[in-house]
Amino acid sequence: MNSSVPVIEPSELPKHEQLHVLTLTAFYPTDRDDASGCFVAEPLVALADRKVRNTIFAAEPIYRSRSHASLFAPPAQWIRYFALPGAIGLSTAGAFLYARIVGRVRDLHRKQPIHLIHAHAPLPSGHAAMLLNRELGIPYVVSVHGLDAFSTVQVSGKSGEWCRNISQRVFRNAARVICVSERVREQVLEGANCRTSVVYNGVNPDLFTPDAAEPDSPAILSVGNLIPIKGHDILIRALACLPPEFPSLQCEIIGEGPELGRLQSLAKELRIVDRVRFLGRQSRAQVAEAMRRCTLFVLPSRYEALGCVYLEAMSAGKPALACRGQGIAEVIQHGRNGLLVSPDNHRELMLAISTLLREKVLRRQIGIAARYTVLNGFTLAQQAEDLLRVYGECAR
Repeated sequence: MNSSVPVIEPSELPKHEQLHVLTLTAFYPTDRDDASGCFVAEPLVALADRKVRNTIFAAEPIYRSRSHASLFAPPAQWIRYFALPGAIGLSTAGAFLYARIVGRVRDLHRKQPIHLIHAHAPLPSGHAAMLLNRELGIPYVVSVHGLDAFSTVQVSGKSGEWCRNISQRVFRNAARVICVSERVREQVLEGANCRTSVVYNGVNPDLFTPDAAEPDSPAILSVGNLIPIKGHDILIRALACLPPEFPSLQCEIIGEGPELGRLQSLAKELRIVDRVRFLGRQSRAQVAEAMRRCTLFVLPSRYEALGCVYLEAMSAGKPALACRGQGIAEVIQHGRNGLLVSPDNHRELMLAISTLLREKVLRRQIGIAARYTVLNGFTLAQQAEDLLRVYGECAR
């Protein structure tokens, strides 16, 4: 971090001037998927309420089909840029993105001075922000939303080494690296010497609200991309081991991905295909409704930086079951506002599910405590306040 860069509080700006942030992101809601990048878009509304002006560049490589903005997200400028497809192109994507936007950012900065760039993920957005900082002198912060902070799990071999090297430079030169959990901060600091802050994701408690009545039949909900790290296979195995006292139990799984066929085959093999419903991609409103109508939320993820879906379930007053060692373990206090089990242990998960299905009073107590936890520290308003503090410390 350049020690000569003055620290300014938003209140120190000239009275006629708002704090102007350029948000640079490869994740943003579209008309096809309003949940994609909702963790970027939703805090922007709360920041706008706090008089932060955001210009949003939503970046997408030209090899993907053109996206159109969601009506439910703040307006963004969609930037299509050249990039090589697949993991091999990730290490160079930031440079191509920079080349595509530098002229536009220069003109914007001249007309309406940008005080700070907020890049989401080191690659490609953080890399582009670092190059903009060198060219235009605008400080930047970069958010890390996942445990793969250096993209070396996503990308292997020589390309992975390039991703690591670039990510390390991005982190070292950032005014701040914003981590969604202490678990993520540990990952970042293991590979880079940089200044970090933890800002937990927030939830809209007016969207994810409790239902006054429980469903007539017990129902489990799981929400997440159908990929191996999410642990849906462990959930299906746990369901197959449940004792026969829950004959009407149903499980709904929201999400899509390459694991769908394998998970369907597993449910068939374990003879519970009639108890598991794969609902595919759902809108934010549909997810919120599913949270309200379920009895329990279960996602035994093996690799989770934090997990907004756990917070959404908690906001809806539902007991959330997650795995130890993940970012959400910083929020869930086992037995008080949720339950934690060991990763890859379907029998322990089965016992936890059974306990909550049997004990209505405990289930209600945990749900109330879960909602209280969100309202007292994990709302979008709280997230915006934490981001505003970081912005004030880093903006020029």
